[in-house]
Amino acid sequence: MMKLQPFPELNSERLHLRKLKLSDCDEIFEIRTNQIINQYIFRPKNRQIVDKDGAVNFIQSINEKVDKNQVVFWSINLKKIEKTIGTICLWNFSSDNSTAEVGYDLSLEYHQKGIMHEALCCVIEFGFNELSLRKITAYTHRENKSSCELLKRNNFVLNENERDNSNPNNLIFELNKT
Repeated sequence: MMKLQPFPELNSERLHLRKLKLSDCDEIFEIRTNQIINQYIFRPKNRQIVDKDGAVNFIQSINEKVDKNQVVFWSINLKKIEKTIGTICLWNFSSDNSTAEVGYDLSLEYHQKGIMHEALCCVIEFGFNELSLRKITAYTHRENKSSCELLKRNNFVLNENERDNSNPNNLIFELNKT
């Protein structure tokens, strides 16, 4: 079992990755409800946010999972502005904690600026070096070209033999520790 106390904050040249706070609810609401950001993401009804209370409940639920070491979920912040501009997480850990899935989203105004690349580099390094993961997977919609390119840029390889049974439009990428 992973032990993530205190919560691992990560830093890069421009970014500070930290645990979600209730005060992030406005930004989480915007990110999780924006139609353009979410156009390629299928979320079951029970995981959809429809109002600010839903954003608060989401943050509380995520932080409960963080506290139980079931997920590592970061708020992405620019160092110059302490405001959530996106999220990135490691979750869906294998039973032996050797594999995890990465997931991410980013506010529209920060797309195409290298921010998610920078955040993903931090999370990959953390996953392999601190959590001793052997493999990180990523599920992304086949039409989400930006996400596919981000994964390829970070040396993820498409696993053409794997299928996402819950979403046939998803491609599964993998990054093995070298």
